[in-house]
Amino acid sequence: MQWLKTILREAFGLFVDDGWLAIASIIWLAFVWQLLPRLPVPAGWRGVILFLGLATILLASVLHRAHRDRAS
Repeated sequence: MQWLKTILREAFGLFVDDGWLAIASIIWLAFVWQLLPRLPVPAGWRGVILFLGLATILLASVLHRAHRDRAS
């Protein structure tokens, strides 16, 4: 059964390299999808807010990975 675990881990790794990045992105998308329409934000700014949130998450992930790689 070890071979099955290895296959599943590798298949998951094809799509998700950084679990924190994936989870944070899903949480941000859920926030934007559920809460942003209820806030008094002009419709034209919703895409900008979505982009800025995802870009911030990506930047934080890159900086964290760079710091971790430099430390080891």
